[in-house]
Amino acid sequence: MTKKEDKPQPAEELVKVNKWDGSAVKHALDDAVKTCLLGDRPQLKEQFGLVNTRLVLCALAVGVAIMAHAWDFTHPFPQSRPVLLFSVLAYFALMGVLTLHTTFREKGTFVVAVQKDAGAKLPRIWEASSDMKKYDDKYLLTLSVKDGRGQREQTSSKSCAAFIDSNGIILENLVANEVNRLYNSLAAEKKEK
Repeated sequence: MTKKEDKPQPAEELVKVNKWDGSAVKHALDDAVKTCLLGDRPQLKEQFGLVNTRLVLCALAVGVAIMAHAWDFTHPFPQSRPVLLFSVLAYFALMGVLTLHTTFREKGTFVVAVQKDAGAKLPRIWEASSDMKKYDDKYLLTLSVKDGRGQREQTSSKSCAAFIDSNGIILENLVANEVNRLYNSLAAEKKEK
């Protein structure tokens, strides 16, 4: 009989993407950056505040729409006019707030991580965001850190071909090298000051 430790471990699964689909390439690279940033650093814990805010805003909008539908079902149109008017305005306002949140606060951020140090009063907040224009091969990766001293960021702009081989497989070691370079640069800035 074999023990559980004797069983062969499955090899890392390679991520293959259609290299001509810009959106799929961007999302695959984002996933690779997130895996590298959180996987190699146990002191970083992922924070879901941005996603939860978006989820709450969407849930409120759906709740308003369901309430309007239910009210109109129980009280046909001439009676439900004020409730429908309120629901339409509330839905419009919630969608406006959601649009402002995703445009100005999220700005392409796909991972937020918190690092709590024993000696520091405030935790360090790491954010990774990316951008890749339609019909462009440049993958713009921005890693930023916010702590008691302010906010600093490092940016990398490389062709997505630098991280994908000719078969469309994401080369996670090259992604990890770039993320580590940005992370170490921001960590060195912190120590110098």
